[in-house]
Amino acid sequence: MPVSDAGTEPTDAAPSTFAELTTIRTGGRPRLLLAAETEDELVATVQDVWASGEEWLLLGGGSNTVAADTEFDGTVVRVLTRGVSVEHSADRVILRVQAGEPWDALVAHTVAQGWSGIEALSGIPGSTGAAPVQNIGAYGQELANSLVAIDFLDYESGERRRIPAAELELGYRTSLLKHGLRGLVVAVELELWDTAAEASVLGGALSRPLAFPQLADALGVHLGDRVPLADVRETVLRLRAAKGMLLDPDDTDATSAGSFFTNPIVSLSFSRTLPESAPRWPLNDPELPDRVIPLDDYYGIGPVPGATLVVPLVKLSAAWLIEHAGISRGFRLPGSRAAVSSKHTLALTNTGGASGEEIAQLARFVQQRVQAEFGVILQPEPVLVGLGL
Repeated sequence: MPVSDAGTEPTDAAPSTFAELTTIRTGGRPRLLLAAETEDELVATVQDVWASGEEWLLLGGGSNTVAADTEFDGTVVRVLTRGVSVEHSADRVILRVQAGEPWDALVAHTVAQGWSGIEALSGIPGSTGAAPVQNIGAYGQELANSLVAIDFLDYESGERRRIPAAELELGYRTSLLKHGLRGLVVAVELELWDTAAEASVLGGALSRPLAFPQLADALGVHLGDRVPLADVRETVLRLRAAKGMLLDPDDTDATSAGSFFTNPIVSLSFSRTLPESAPRWPLNDPELPDRVIPLDDYYGIGPVPGATLVVPLVKLSAAWLIEHAGISRGFRLPGSRAAVSSKHTLALTNTGGASGEEIAQLARFVQQRVQAEFGVILQPEPVLVGLGL
């Protein structure tokens, strides 16, 4: 069953440039632009493009792509497949979602059905097939929490196979799909909680336990509480809109690729060099377990053979680093049509007619300021086509 036919393309004419196909509205014309609306058509089209040996790019909702204004010398395949199949199992529901299904429409559908697990991921633009690449996450949930497997067509081997989530090396805004494994995500398999049984007792469909302080505060509850699914979705959409992180044709701050930089992950020791007020979140336990070392195995120098070195890691706030490097909301370089969002410093926006290079220039300036001030190199989150930072 299709969830939605929503897309980014205009209704009066077929799109032909990246500026028409992406949410940040920059980019030139691909040499060849193809579209596939069924699973079989998608697989066949991609296989033909790969066989040609030419450069290629897969494009879903275009919400995480920033392209140069020069022609892309290759083929772009638009993934427009739709459909969701459902299997019920006890208190769980298994969804097989076509790659081209708009992500937020999928979330809205699951909330309406009383299926919990991705409600905090409301409002994230783009297609479902792109979700595992970035391991999308927000407000205490990540795709990794619900992803079971992907249906994948491998570029190197040509094989089509089911890859379990455990083999995708999912991490903070990253995966094996982003670093090394090239190919096509045909479909995504998710496992969610079916709240129907408990709803008859509790009086309604409830979310998973809340895991993000800002969301819990906005809902007026505590971390770990469960609240109505619809309330979570509505609150997340409101929070995202306040940050300019919802697609809205009437909001110039929404003409962006969402968060342009990921939150840096650094060692605990490095994080201690930053100002005390810098937000930081531990990612692993800094305390190593005590270990009894036999005297025959230790001579007082060097590492202990067989010992596991654990480097405590800390996640920093990219927004805090940007703001405290002297870059405020609404900042732009002289004469540029690219600007830092007036609502959130993590988003770079196209204020009207900006080129891809103008976006890249602003991104490089932000990177340089943060590196000069704090020694941290911010990493871009969107896919850059024909552009470099």
